[in-house]
Amino acid sequence: MTTIPVALGARSYDVRIEPGLLTRAGEVLAPLSRGRAMPIITDTNLSAHCDTLVSSLAAAGVTAPVLTLPAGESTKSWAQLESVTDWLLEQGVVRSDQVIALGGGVIGDLVGFATSILKRGCNFVQIPTTLLAQVDSSVGGKTAINSRAGKNLVGAFHQPSVVLIDPQVLDSLPQRELRAGYAEVAKYGLIDDAGFFAWCEDNAAALFAGDPAARAHAIGHSVAAKARIVAADERETTGTRALLNLGHTFGHALEAETGFSDKLLHGEAVAAGMALAFAFSAEQGLCPAEDAARVAAHLRSVGLPDGLTAAGVTADGATLVGHMLHDKKMEGSTLPFLLARGIGQTYLDKTVDLAKVAAFLDGVR
Repeated sequence: MTTIPVALGARSYDVRIEPGLLTRAGEVLAPLSRGRAMPIITDTNLSAHCDTLVSSLAAAGVTAPVLTLPAGESTKSWAQLESVTDWLLEQGVVRSDQVIALGGGVIGDLVGFATSILKRGCNFVQIPTTLLAQVDSSVGGKTAINSRAGKNLVGAFHQPSVVLIDPQVLDSLPQRELRAGYAEVAKYGLIDDAGFFAWCEDNAAALFAGDPAARAHAIGHSVAAKARIVAADERETTGTRALLNLGHTFGHALEAETGFSDKLLHGEAVAAGMALAFAFSAEQGLCPAEDAARVAAHLRSVGLPDGLTAAGVTADGATLVGHMLHDKKMEGSTLPFLLARGIGQTYLDKTVDLAKVAAFLDGVR
């Protein structure tokens, strides 16, 4: 087992990575249960994995009632937040109990937020089942639901007690979901690790083909990178953690335009957003054009969108910038952007002229 600590003082926890870990989850989690039930919240796509988890917990003497929610981004809603909190209260959950989030980013975000507000804060465990959740959303304590105004605008920082990652669950993940999660893997190279991006270029095919070593390296390296950044800036106050938002300002606008639906998965939007961030940086003379072209080419090579047309977005620049104005990172009338001076050289820019962004979006497809 690989264990990566997320060092946050009294809120520190471990991320444990091991093939087959889901079958041993009961053994790992039983000490946290203190003889109490551990409710599981999951979605309709994960019945087999949920059965494995329930059996593992039962073998360790832990009762695990299950709430199954609809799969998909629309589950990150006020209505489902209400259903989750009501159900947990019906189960008699107390603050010291552990609630298990078994699923991708939608379930992890929803359950994390629900437990952050239930009885003013309960414990929860992340067991991510998608590549995106394993390398990104399950680590760091950002939890949220979506609202009519935009994505992740209602939420809280709430760290899990532990994160259990079993790379073998990715064997049942549809290729589209795997590609969407890979966008977040590549992101860690583009932020501040050009060597890792080069590794991605050389090993993406093996990762998609199911090579255990490639998947283990991608997950472990990504989690370690995120743990380092989160430990340095847990609540995004110094600007360090903001680097993790590369591609997200453009990407969230694309998601808003497509209705936060399966028309464009979050990871697909992030991929297009990263390509756009590099292209905009190149247009502004900040980044070598060849670096922007290299990013776009790699994303295309793995089947990810590298721009508006590939993402299925036809809106004009003013409309997309309008979506950006609902971004939770707005500071007064200023919207910080993650731009790049090159691969592995991302930085936060708080001086971007939104009119230039709109014009850029009108000129690229």
